[in-house]
Amino acid sequence: MVCFCFLVDQRKEVRRSKPAAGLCSRCGGGASVADVKTATRFCYVPFYWTSWKAVVCTFCGAVLRSYQH
Repeated sequence: MVCFCFLVDQRKEVRRSKPAAGLCSRCGGGASVADVKTATRFCYVPFYWTSWKAVVCTFCGAVLRSYQH
């Protein structure tokens, strides 16, 4: 019997961000609007990318709201 195990993961990278009005509902930290790029990798080789905008907390990093381009 042969068993193959493949590693699939997802990386999120903040391309740029700017301050936004409001506070985080979880920790009370400040908020910022960020352009985020998500890369899904299969055995360390990226094969799918997605870009989107999100309102994130500058202190805890929680995604408070997301928007598709």
